[in-house]
Amino acid sequence: MALSEALLPEFDQEMANTRRTLERVPDGKFDWKPHAKSPTMGWLATHIATLPGWVLYTLEQDSIDLDPPGGAPPPQPEAKSRAELLEKFDRSVSQARAAIAGASDQRMLESWSLLKRGQNLLTLPRAAVLRSFVMNHSIHHRAQLTVYLRLNDVPVPALYGPSADEQPL
Repeated sequence: MALSEALLPEFDQEMANTRRTLERVPDGKFDWKPHAKSPTMGWLATHIATLPGWVLYTLEQDSIDLDPPGGAPPPQPEAKSRAELLEKFDRSVSQARAAIAGASDQRMLESWSLLKRGQNLLTLPRAAVLRSFVMNHSIHHRAQLTVYLRLNDVPVPALYGPSADEQPL
């Protein structure tokens, strides 16, 4: 079995759970945050919606610099509504899924690097980057978003089992 074929079922499951969570983000609460040190709900949700785009960076580039010397990375415009958020997410997932499906095992095993100001922070095989910096990173922030939802009395979706609001099965 190709690495992409092994990765896609997990990607599909996680992206479905992520979409179910993003569908709960209430319009009118995009500026809300639980603490002064926390990002706004809109920033967090937009970050989650665009994280699948890292698949393209990972498979099409040899590295990415989070803070390139001589200039900042392009800003990520925040979504202003749930509809815009879901549109960003769906587009990002569609492009990411196609890229994973088209990636050869050779490409998946080639090294990819994460840089900051030209300094190498890490180098991993692309398949490992897809699991850690795309899926696990997304899961981490999705969990943060469920806390934001709970604190705003928005029902939290059941993701890996029941939630206090949903009792599937």
